[in-house]
Parts: sequence; C-alpha cells; structure tokens
Amino acid sequence: MNAALMTFEEFSFFPDIEMFPGRDAGFTSVSIDSRQIKPGALFVALIGAVQDGHKFIEAALAAGAAGIMAARSRLDSFDILNLVKKWGKTLLVAEDTLRCLQKTAKIYLEKFPNLLKIAITGSSGKTTTKEIAAAIIGQEKNTIMNSGNMNSETGLPLSVFNVRSEHEVGIFEAGMNRRGEIAELAEVLKPNIALITNIGSAHIGILGSTAAIAEEKKNIFSQFSGKQKALIPSGDPFRSFLCEGVAGEVRLYGNNDFPELELVSEGIEGLTLKWAGEPVNFPLPGVFNLRNIVSALAIAREIPVSGQAVRKGLESVKPLFGRSEILKGNVTVIRDCYNSNPESLEEVLSSCDSFEWRGRKVYVIGSMLELGDISEEAHVNMGRRLAASKADLIFLYGVETEKAAEVLVSCKIPFYRTVEMNELRDMLKTYINSGDLVLVKGSRGCAMEELTGVLLPDFIPAGGH
Repeated sequence: MNAALMTFEEFSFFPDIEMFPGRDAGFTSVSIDSRQIKPGALFVALIGAVQDGHKFIEAALAAGAAGIMAARSRLDSFDILNLVKKWGKTLLVAEDTLRCLQKTAKIYLEKFPNLLKIAITGSSGKTTTKEIAAAIIGQEKNTIMNSGNMNSETGLPLSVFNVRSEHEVGIFEAGMNRRGEIAELAEVLKPNIALITNIGSAHIGILGSTAAIAEEKKNIFSQFSGKQKALIPSGDPFRSFLCEGVAGEVRLYGNNDFPELELVSEGIEGLTLKWAGEPVNFPLPGVFNLRNIVSALAIAREIPVSGQAVRKGLESVKPLFGRSEILKGNVTVIRDCYNSNPESLEEVLSSCDSFEWRGRKVYVIGSMLELGDISEEAHVNMGRRLAASKADLIFLYGVETEKAAEVLVSCKIPFYRTVEMNELRDMLKTYINSGDLVLVKGSRGCAMEELTGVLLPDFIPAGGH
C-alpha cells in the first residue's frame, strides 16, 4: 500500500474538526467523487448546487475509503456516524467540508518547505501558460502541475495532494467562478512566485466589471509577505493597479523582454519560432500563443533555466482538450470549445482568417456565456467580426447569438442559426464537404465538442472527452 499522505492524528490539531477514529492510521489519496475512490482514500463529501456528496458516503466506504470528511449539518439526515462506525473507518466532522478540504491541502503542502510554488491566474491563457512553463522548467527541474483545468476551489486543493518529496517546482493554475475564490486558493498555495496573464472579460457576468476582475485576480498576491515575486504583464491596462501595494518584488514582463524569441511563420500545424537564433517548432497554432509563451518565459526566467531547456520545452508542449486542438479526417477541425469571450474569439478568428487553405473555411460559433450586461453588445460585435471574416460558411448556435445573426442579416451574409444541438448536427451533416477547414468555437456551457462525432465520424477521443 502507498505511504499515508497524512495521518488522521494530525486532524486532532484542527480546532474546527471533530474526529471519530477508525482502524486506519491515515489516508493515501483524497477524492470528492465516490466513483474515483481508491483503497486508503479520504472521501470528502461536498454539498454542491446539484448533488450532495453525503449521499455517496456508503459507496465510498464500499470502494475502500479509509476515512470520510462530512459536514456536521448532514450527520443526522444521512445517519453518517453509524454508517462509518459499521465500516470501522475514521469520520472527520467539519462545519464546512470545502473549507476544510482547502485547509487540509494547505497543511499538506507545508510538509514540502523546499518546493518552489508558482501560481498562475488571469482572464485567459492560464492553462496554456502553465503547460508551457511546466514543459520548459521540467527539462531541468522535477516539476509538478495541476492537470488539465484542475484549477478551482476543489480542483486545486485536490491537485496539491499529488506533490511528493522529489518535486522541486510546483506550477499551479488558479481559476475563479465566484468572488473570493482566488484569495482562498492563494491561502492554500502561499506561492513564492505568482503571475497574472491578463485582465479581460471572462467571468464579467459574475463580477460585473473588468475592474472587479482585476481586483479578484490581484488576490493571487494576497499571501505575500515581502520575499515573493509578482509577475505582471507590462502592457495590461490594469498594470498600475495590479502593481500597487504588492508585498513583494514586482516584475513586469512583455514581448520586449525576450529578444531571443522570434516568430518565423504561422500555420495550422503551429508556430515556427527561433530562440537565440535556433529553430523551434511550437506545436500550437495561433499567433496569440506568443503571449502565453512570453508569460511562461517570464516564469522560467525566475528559476532560471537554460536556453536548451527553453527550446526543448517549447517543442514538447502538447495540445489540451478544447484549446485550439487540430483534429484531422475528411475535414480538418480546429476545436476551440473550452471557453469563449470577446478576446479569445477575436484571437482564434484572426488566426483562422490568416491560414492558407485550399478548401472552404467554415466557422461554427456558439454563444459567449457569463458576460452579464455586456452580452448583447458582445454578440453584436461577434456578428460584425464574422461578417468581416474569411469564412465561406457560418453557423451560429445558442440563444445569445441572435444579436450576431441580426448583424449578419443586415450585412446580407449567408449563415445558419439554431438553438438546438440536434438541428445543428443535421445542418453540418448536410453542408460540410470533404476538405473543409472547420472552426468550432463556443463557451464551455455550449458543449460544442459534441459536434466532433458529426464532423469526424472516425474520431477516437483521448482522455475521455
């Protein structure tokens, strides 16, 4: 059996935890999903908007959980104490299981005082920046990062439990879906270096303004005590605000900081670059990825790493689900459906417009969600941008795209629009031709990846997507 990450005895020092000990001394992993429980795990029962994890405690125990973390408010309604006693396992009772999960992750991370902890946040580019930085730094340092988009109030703490004593650098992306979330994640990590990629309109519907977004993202520096480093983009409109009052060393970064980096050409297969005069084949398409590369280089500069690590790292980056993936078959699909906002839509449209292509260019565009009061204006601008694009055929999907459709009608641009996914599938089956280049772009809530099977019937998804 794997060595315990933490002993249950350590929870006796938590003043807000009541413990009912069982047979096992500690736990070897942590999960909030009973279907992913491994023998020896700690199952944390969270109370969600849709599901209550306390319903699945017995399933977690049956799967081999060593212990259960449950909310005091649920003890009686689910008869949890008797259930856990029956299995002879440890029960940890907390007032708030989410906050206790975060606190447990924080204490676990403190077991590794020599780990250089790096946090990345921002409105866009967080995940790609993290992947590039880890690819570069990982050439010379034993590096760990949170996988995929495990960057939330639950995802990041769960990722922390993957840290081991051999790791030298930890790179953690911090996302947000509500006010206060970045501060909570910073409290878990206590980063030595924290980078903000940019301040944009993503999640503006939650916080109300870009100024409020900047304020939230700035909380990534909230645990600084004077010795840490804040990396802030020099060209961001909120640069002065982000720099103000940071209790640590502030370092600005931008394209001009890295004269060694040169863009040679752009193509659908990725970017051809030079680093210090030597060629580099960067596998992600889109000139906008230069910004993500520069952000990653700003982090790597602080380690530091060699030029050889930069070159090898840039060439080793792997595309991630829903982020400008290139999928090939009878048609070529650019699947950029993890998220969408005005800035990212402009970036991907500009790239697709610039690609040389013998066949038709087909743009399948879903709604941009979570934009709040600016949604109507943003979708009007979407219509204007599509009208000026080099698309031969345009499909719109989602309620919010009605405003974009009105613009296309006024410009006499042919297009198809629907709010039904099945209808969109049927449209694509009818109108897509072999040899087309198809951009699929939309917010995560639109689930645009569901179109992959229609566009590429023989496509075999990787990683369960």
